[in-house]
Amino acid sequence: ATGGRVLHHLRRLIGDDRNTVIFAGYQSGGTRGARLVNGEKRIKIFGQYLNVHAQIASLDSLSAHADRDELLGWLGKLPVAPKQLFVTHGEPDAADALRLHIQERFGWRACAPELGEEVVL
Repeated sequence: ATGGRVLHHLRRLIGDDRNTVIFAGYQSGGTRGARLVNGEKRIKIFGQYLNVHAQIASLDSLSAHADRDELLGWLGKLPVAPKQLFVTHGEPDAADALRLHIQERFGWRACAPELGEEVVL
């Protein structure tokens, strides 16, 4: 819900209590989608604040991204261990937990860089 046609749909739909807006999958913290899923009652779209009257629902079982187990399964199929692995998937705490698990499970060097951190390769 950060850009594109969905903003036009949201602007048209969220003000009517007869509508339900369903978010499929994870909504990243601080985003418009996360704020709506968390119950925010006024949302800014195209510079205008709109009252949210529509029902807001989330289907957490759907995602466009691999989950932890899918990522670990994929990593386990690599023919050669990476020299260094960077975990940039998920919120900071979840990324760090995944990094620790990768280190313990595979014995690989892994890090979860912070936002804006630069790494020389």
